[in-house]
Amino acid sequence: MARSSESTSPSLILRVRNDDSAAWRELVELYSPLIAYWCRRKGLQPAAIHDCLQEVFFAVLKSLGSFTPTGTTGCFRAWLWTITRNKIIDSLRREGQHADATGGTEGLAAMQALPDLAEADEPTDDLHFNQLLHRALSQVQNEFETKTWQAFWRTTIDSISARQVAEELEISPASVRKYRSRVLRRLREQLGDAG
Repeated sequence: MARSSESTSPSLILRVRNDDSAAWRELVELYSPLIAYWCRRKGLQPAAIHDCLQEVFFAVLKSLGSFTPTGTTGCFRAWLWTITRNKIIDSLRREGQHADATGGTEGLAAMQALPDLAEADEPTDDLHFNQLLHRALSQVQNEFETKTWQAFWRTTIDSISARQVAEELEISPASVRKYRSRVLRRLREQLGDAG
């Protein structure tokens, strides 16, 4: 059942902080594929990715109280990337403790094959970012009435002008912009970018 578009939903982060188990599941569903992508991109094997996911979410749970959204788009993702990068480094360090020591050309090649973990910016490509957005959109869609959702979708996703969408939905262009703004604000909350 759709909620009224007039209602506000607490942010996903706030709901997780308040021990909402459904919110925790949403957070894990939303960000697990992205974290797994980051791990694969940095060279972790499937078993190590699974372990890293668990370690990342454990760290998130422990330190979520200290996370403060800055209002900057992507700030939660950047915070999550920092945690993930540290867990990837831990995983590679553990893996390296069990590796055979090699030198010469073989050792140099192994060192050059190591992933660059120094990058500070979270390494999300357009495809994985769009997948994240679509997961978040599917999580919040039922919170909005049909007309609100259509106004958002047609203007934002389909890139139709507010005036044209207003004519289609038989509402004012100002209402279209207001509805679009509500959904975008809720999307930012779901992604952890608003308090």
